[in-house]
Amino acid sequence: MIQSTVANINALPPNTSIIMPEQTALPKLGLLYLNHVLRFFDRSNFKHWPNRIEHVTYRWGNDKQRFINEVKRKKIDVLIGNIPATAYETFREIARELPGVRFVPSLDAQFANKSKENVTHFCHKYQLPVPKTEIFYVREQANTFLRQTTYPKIIKRSYGPSNYGGYYVHKVDSYSEAEALLDNKRYLPIYVQDFVPMQADIRVMLVGHKPVCAFWRRPPEGEWLTNTSQGGSMDYQNVPQRALDIAVEASRAANAEYWACDIALGHDNEFRILECATAFAAFPYIRDWIGQYLCWQLSDGRLARPHIPDYNWEELGKMSSQVLRTLRHIQFSSSAEIYPQTDCGEMFDELTPQGYPILGVQYRSFEEWPSEHWNFQDRFGRQPLAGVKTNHSLIAEAGEDVAVVITASNEISGAVEHQSELATLSDQQVRDFLLSVNGIGEKTVEQLLGVFSGASLIRALQEDPTRLTQVKSIKHKKLDSIIEQWQKTQLSLA
Repeated sequence: MIQSTVANINALPPNTSIIMPEQTALPKLGLLYLNHVLRFFDRSNFKHWPNRIEHVTYRWGNDKQRFINEVKRKKIDVLIGNIPATAYETFREIARELPGVRFVPSLDAQFANKSKENVTHFCHKYQLPVPKTEIFYVREQANTFLRQTTYPKIIKRSYGPSNYGGYYVHKVDSYSEAEALLDNKRYLPIYVQDFVPMQADIRVMLVGHKPVCAFWRRPPEGEWLTNTSQGGSMDYQNVPQRALDIAVEASRAANAEYWACDIALGHDNEFRILECATAFAAFPYIRDWIGQYLCWQLSDGRLARPHIPDYNWEELGKMSSQVLRTLRHIQFSSSAEIYPQTDCGEMFDELTPQGYPILGVQYRSFEEWPSEHWNFQDRFGRQPLAGVKTNHSLIAEAGEDVAVVITASNEISGAVEHQSELATLSDQQVRDFLLSVNGIGEKTVEQLLGVFSGASLIRALQEDPTRLTQVKSIKHKKLDSIIEQWQKTQLSLA
């Protein structure tokens, strides 16, 4: 092809000017960081990108306009990073103020990150399999349902994409148990699912709609929670294709550059989505693959697309998790399907790149999930004044996708006031609380309060306790103790 082109150029008359097609400039990338939130990406995940990558940090509070101004000043074209549930609606507003900036993942792709109710809306729209779910914004109406329904049921805290190790997922076997739980937790909205006895669940991670890692999580004998922090086990072998297909379907429906699904396999042999989001824990090498994929996508193919064989996790999963947590920049040859992959001559029998190709994600300029329509939690569940009249037009708008949608009531106001009371604990009260935790001493308290203010630490406990693991001395065992003591403290303050 090159020789033919050179020959054609040589055949042109003398003094003929030749206009070569110009490559468009690469977009300017920025990494989105947030104070007190663990970073999913850093520049090393994008080592193939030839130009400088900026970063901008959102500082919470009254920081919206300053953040917008910094993005404009740095002339960022693409802003890469996940947005936590607590900032999702603010970033919906920020994205509208920055119409020339592409957010990766898009705010629509991150719709499921905000809450489990959003996961339900998403799955219902695209007819993806989920457990039967009811959502209530008024305690009295939830009580009516819970008195009449059959048990057992699962009640979850809706806010956020994760179950945080199962701490906010509760199985109730009777109305009295449900009533006591809701009196204690004061969840709003009240998110109720049918309890589906399951053999195990499966976490599938995808890049460009291609499964790049998948593993089983199995509950301990006699238990129902599969989280490893609750004693569950995990393995990588023989993940069913049906689970991968469901995850691919969900990823494509979300139009997400990267994605994860938790899919339950019931004792009835049916698969159901439990969680899905762009915010998920991933080994460093998977974040590298996402970075390489985004380099390919955002360069219009000028940079190399990663080659990631199907079922690669069956071999990588034979390594210990400690090793997997340190591996970076793993690459596979495109001939990986042809040659033996182990020193024993073992072949990757199931590698079929044609089965799950890496696909590009088409940028969308429209909003699929505008907050004016879909932000039920804030429109109906967070109005601080009691006695507000029901807005029937909004209820009609919501349609049948929500079990009950109604504005403020005394119960709602009580929950909001209770949360406000907890958020105003003095710094000394926060310090005293931390020192009351078994295994936490003065040194650890100083480390925690060096990263978090008293108010932000309480907010983390209310919304995402795993943020506390930003402090190096806070491992899973200490986090469990903090959460257990916090639940007791909430009871004493109620």
